[in-house]
Amino acid sequence: MSPAPGLLAGRTILVTGVLRPTSIATSIAALAYQEGARVLLTGAPATIGATRSLARRLGLEEALALDASDPGQLAALEAGLRAAGLQRLDGLVHAIAHADRGLLGAVLPDQGQEAAPEQARLRQRRLQEAFTASVASLAGLTQAVRPLLAPGASVVALTFESTRAHPGYGWMGPLKAALESSVRYLAAELGGQGVRVNALSCGPLRTPAASAIPGLDDMAARWARAAPLGWEARDAGPVARSALALLSDWLPATTGQVLRADGGAFLAGP
Repeated sequence: MSPAPGLLAGRTILVTGVLRPTSIATSIAALAYQEGARVLLTGAPATIGATRSLARRLGLEEALALDASDPGQLAALEAGLRAAGLQRLDGLVHAIAHADRGLLGAVLPDQGQEAAPEQARLRQRRLQEAFTASVASLAGLTQAVRPLLAPGASVVALTFESTRAHPGYGWMGPLKAALESSVRYLAAELGGQGVRVNALSCGPLRTPAASAIPGLDDMAARWARAAPLGWEARDAGPVARSALALLSDWLPATTGQVLRADGGAFLAGP
């Protein structure tokens, strides 16, 4: 008797943001491959060596270098995917976020820190860069692969609970709120093409990206106490399984939503 096909059998998934073994995107890519998908990765040009090393470790194809904030590289992405033999895309995982450390911790700078206009301009430029990388890149990436998106395809963006202010998260809170809003607009615009667009909101996980957030350990401890189902900040497995549900064809009428995979902590408000 042959084994049962996986949840993503026959589907082709593009996953961004794979950098370290502990990255959420890495867990999603590994599980998608185990569930029968053809999985391709992209990585930032500066760290593409690490992404390609992980791709080999996971048994995946060669990863493509991509700066999702560079319009020129986005314009060349479709051709690069077709050159890799890809003619159809069934899933896209947006796991890209970046903000200068100076934008974390608090939204307002320390009093007197920006007395000089050049300091204020520098902070504004860094905020614009963070918006491009963390928010606008979702629309840019989706547009870049739009000709490849098949009817029934699913776009999944990773987010973090944005309806409350979390100490230490700083500007990433408003940026995630903007990302979730863009998910709704993209869902409305791509629905006629049969493409679903959703966000996946997870609790705090100890990943390379999260390590820059001041007070992450305290946040994770509060989360674990508040979550009715509990929360393990070192285990991205539950988040990856939730992502696979969205990437599969089992939620064909779900779009423009924020699905929570956070242990239920939102109920109590950590």
